[in-house]
Amino acid sequence: MVASVLSSSRAIEGSVYVVRAFVKLREMLGTHEELARKLAELQRRIEAHDEEITDLFEAIRQLMEPPEKSKKRIGFSVETKR
Repeated sequence: MVASVLSSSRAIEGSVYVVRAFVKLREMLGTHEELARKLAELQRRIEAHDEEITDLFEAIRQLMEPPEKSKKRIGFSVETKR
């Protein structure tokens, strides 16, 4: 608005500077909205994978456990007929 009142080159430069600042501010806000949207999308994908990762770790833990020892008796056993 200074350029409309004062017709100097300095006033025109000041007006252009202000307009550029607002354009840059609008770009930054748009970028932050896009970043927030992408972050929310990533969070949704990670939450979906959370259960799968937990299940995977549980399966790995089960595989790492030593197998149960069988309760076979060592030695000779005789079965009697009745």
